[in-house]
Amino acid sequence: MVRGMWAVLRVLSSEGAGVWKSKKPRAGGIAAQLLRCTYEPITSGSRAISSEAGALLCAVRMPETTDHLDEKQVRLLSEMCIVIDENDSKIGADTKKNCHLNSNIDKGALIFLLAHTFLFSFVVVVNSIFSLPGLLHRAFSVFIFNSEEKLLLQQRSDAKITFPGCFTNTCCSHPLHTDSELEEKEAIGVRRAAQRRLQAELGIPMEQVKPDEMTYLTRIHYKAQSDGVWGEHEIDYILFMLKNVELSPDPNEIKTHCYVSKEEMKELLEKAKRKEVEITPWFSLIAETFLFKWWDDLQNLKKFMDHDNIHRM
Repeated sequence: MVRGMWAVLRVLSSEGAGVWKSKKPRAGGIAAQLLRCTYEPITSGSRAISSEAGALLCAVRMPETTDHLDEKQVRLLSEMCIVIDENDSKIGADTKKNCHLNSNIDKGALIFLLAHTFLFSFVVVVNSIFSLPGLLHRAFSVFIFNSEEKLLLQQRSDAKITFPGCFTNTCCSHPLHTDSELEEKEAIGVRRAAQRRLQAELGIPMEQVKPDEMTYLTRIHYKAQSDGVWGEHEIDYILFMLKNVELSPDPNEIKTHCYVSKEEMKELLEKAKRKEVEITPWFSLIAETFLFKWWDDLQNLKKFMDHDNIHRM
């Protein structure tokens, strides 16, 4: 362990400052390796970090086992999310698993690990070289209203890794790091991802939820822990749609679903405050700030569009 610590400190001291000055890791540098860490030896340029040092760095990234989790949901953890900075600019890609581990979301994870090796004299040195940014990824939240202007809600299945059993908006997920879903003009990539997930989760035929029928309103930035291991740290695109759709939910994704009126939605929020039901943190934030203002004027959503600002929640 001590030999591995020395190897880490040597590489960080020679590369760390240049890598992290701009907050965007350059390819091949140690910061980039931290974002794509595996349990194999890490290389940086022509030098190689010892396997012991590499394992130490990787311990920050993926120490958790998934043996006890739902098999289908675990398979989805290998999907590649879009890693972004706080201005929603793409800086890379990482697995869904890495993006949802609290150890990667919270800043200073490596410094915390170093402190627990009892090499306290080196903590200040490493801390002065760079600061680990918490992993942040792009996401979306869809709100579908029927012809009666009732909102379609879902209760997440108990198999879900983050926030199982919680009530939430129609669909919440992530665009993937693919050419189709990376496209940013008018958030078309995000809207394509929403179409894909509406079909996967709720069984809505893709022709009923075309991307050009979704209204992209704005973005929120939030962070929340689901439990001691898993959490969310997202810039979330808010998408509205007013349409009747056919539903055939996947029970591995959705436990129950229902349409609610504004009054029923307010009642659900009150029940959540009394701890009678649980709702997801992003849905709670949106409902307590913007939802009812938008809901009151579904026929004129364009006036609410704000694509310039990211609301920090």
